[in-house]
Amino acid sequence: MQSILSVQNLSKVYPGGFHALKSINLDIYHGEIFALLGPNGAGKTTLISIICGIVNPGEGKVVAGGFDIVKDFRSARQLIGLVPQELSVPIFETVWDTVKFSRGLSGKPLDAAYLEQLLRDLSLWDKRHSKIMTLSGGMKRRVLIAKALAHQPRILFLDEPTAGVDVELRRDMWQMIRGLRDNGVTIILTTHYIDEAEEMADRIGVINKGQLILVEEKVSLMKKLGKKQLTLQLAQRLSEIPASLAEYPLSLSSNGEQLIYTYDEQNEKVKITDLLRRLADLQIEFRDLNTSQSSLEDIFVSLVEGK
Repeated sequence: MQSILSVQNLSKVYPGGFHALKSINLDIYHGEIFALLGPNGAGKTTLISIICGIVNPGEGKVVAGGFDIVKDFRSARQLIGLVPQELSVPIFETVWDTVKFSRGLSGKPLDAAYLEQLLRDLSLWDKRHSKIMTLSGGMKRRVLIAKALAHQPRILFLDEPTAGVDVELRRDMWQMIRGLRDNGVTIILTTHYIDEAEEMADRIGVINKGQLILVEEKVSLMKKLGKKQLTLQLAQRLSEIPASLAEYPLSLSSNGEQLIYTYDEQNEKVKITDLLRRLADLQIEFRDLNTSQSSLEDIFVSLVEGK
């Protein structure tokens, strides 16, 4: 796939010796939604801020759309839009003046038709003459997105875009983000809502303590690191798991009423069938069974904790 953003051996050390980033290597592909996950202080915002020209880079190199972000700053910056986590908007300006100014700041001439359509897509057209101070928090969040898209960037960073907004607005934003991707915009998303990454992303990156510890396609990641559990509700309690079942990754609930089998994707049907046959041979009966699968959140926690 074609890379639109390339981060090469990027490191950042702040005065005092704090290593915010440690030799980050990452390629973002054209037209994908990439979710960058990590705990607080992991380096997500530092990485985004360097790429967007807000923080000076340390060692390494970043190329956006073929332009070095240091040597060809202006050309690179015109390709990038940023929706910051903080609601930093000029509260005394109108919505229209704010997006018009953002477009002009990038050096692009006014395109009233494009800005009108942008505001309509974000349900802001009726508020175009309203001062931002009069808008709700959700509407202000939409204005931030409009500002970031005013100059028609090819790469859009969304830093915690749905932090503090209600569920309905989150769903609206997900739909809008998919629409942007369908129109060729590459999306890099940071979020504390793991379900958001699971719902939206094509690929997942996990950063922790300044190091990029994993980059993987979401589907592949779920298959590789996701675990499934088969829970059997036993007809009679067990005091312990029979020694003849030691080859299976089984656990017994504290009350002895549930037998839990943890397995991965490979050969699962064969293993389950074999287990159920062995239970029948041992005359261990069960009243019910159900299956569950680990979520992306479970995988993320295990990676961050180093499991």
